[in-house]
Amino acid sequence: MAAAHTVPYKHILAGLIGGAALGCGANALVENGTLDHAVVAGAVKYVTKPVGDIFINLLYMAIIPLVFASLAVGVTRLGGGANVGRIGLKTITYFIVTTACAAAIGLTLVNVIRPGERVPPEQKEKLMATFGSKADERLAKKGAFGVETFVNIVPRYPLKAFVESDMLAVIFSALVVGIALTRIESQRASLIIDLLEGVNQIADFVLRLAMSIAPYAVFCLIFSTTAELGYDILVALAAFVFTVLGGLAIHLCVVLPVLVKYLGGMSPLEFFKRARGTMLTAFSTSSSSATLPTAMKCAEEELNVPPSVSRFVLPLSASMNHNGTALFESVTVLFLAQAFLPPEITLSLGDQLVVLLLCILTATGMAGVPGGSLPLIGMIIVTATKGHVPAGAIALVLGVDRILDMCRTTVNVTADLTTAVFVARSEPAIDALPTPAEKAADAHSAKAPE
Repeated sequence: MAAAHTVPYKHILAGLIGGAALGCGANALVENGTLDHAVVAGAVKYVTKPVGDIFINLLYMAIIPLVFASLAVGVTRLGGGANVGRIGLKTITYFIVTTACAAAIGLTLVNVIRPGERVPPEQKEKLMATFGSKADERLAKKGAFGVETFVNIVPRYPLKAFVESDMLAVIFSALVVGIALTRIESQRASLIIDLLEGVNQIADFVLRLAMSIAPYAVFCLIFSTTAELGYDILVALAAFVFTVLGGLAIHLCVVLPVLVKYLGGMSPLEFFKRARGTMLTAFSTSSSSATLPTAMKCAEEELNVPPSVSRFVLPLSASMNHNGTALFESVTVLFLAQAFLPPEITLSLGDQLVVLLLCILTATGMAGVPGGSLPLIGMIIVTATKGHVPAGAIALVLGVDRILDMCRTTVNVTADLTTAVFVARSEPAIDALPTPAEKAADAHSAKAPE
């Protein structure tokens, strides 16, 4: 059964291109009346969507046990508090800097291109009418973002956090367990560490099972998306889509390669060559969390990142490092402001700095799931425009969100891998630290008579 990185990227790419081409073709045939819409809808409902959902469910099945076990064991390998604190601070600082760069790129482009002024009024009304109810549904599901978001990182009921896939709470629980394992008696700690290593191996098997169907699942996921949307919606919002994709391309092809070269000490071309399979998985699933198992395998087996680093950094990255999302949020907020604010009301530099700060904070605290940023954008747009633009204005961009979500998730996951490469280079000796189990074995050997 193939691991994530051993599934030929050409097979995944072929599924991606084939699904997109067939989906757009089916959508075009429906639009001109050649093909009955019910046939395409039935194929999506009963064939392609179930296959795609099974693939994503298999990935999600491995996420919580993998994150908890990997992070807890990773902390023990880092040696506990002092190393965890130093590497954690280094990792989070990297998150904040790269996320701020991405959001700043987005704000700069949206001010230069001004895509909100280019949407014809009739298209705006049509899009609002088409996606207005869907926007209301998204906003109804949002949770409040504020102090409580950070308070809830410390879970009152850890098992509840596991069941609800509250990733930040799961990460906190794993950190506490990992640090505790470095403080308790070595022989007892070794039993728990062996159990956690076993959980890691089970999660790895589930990942291999999922990736064995990846090319077919990617075909189905992309077909389902393109058959529903086609390309007409892209034309209607061409300036907005161009701005977002342009910003993502600059961050992916300029900022991240510079960081990989000068902070990670690795050739950008070699990095992208080794990471391409994971990037395609991120693109097809639209979820940093779902791509996490694949990213960890890629980091350890393709990018030569020590397991102690990858199993600490990447779970944090999947939950907190969303460069592409911050860029998307900054562009979308200003796009909606340009589209809906009357000419006499504009967002000042101070207002845009508030948008920048909110994009960094919300991108750091949001869930790594498809469409997770949209409710937060609704909150930011109301705050930034002082209520002049309603949260429901996100309906204007819902039609293209899935396509853009795929692109920004690719940037998110690529940035996660650059973080792991950077931390691994800056901590060259950290993997030599023994776990409590290894300490116990060494102590036993030392006591044994010759």
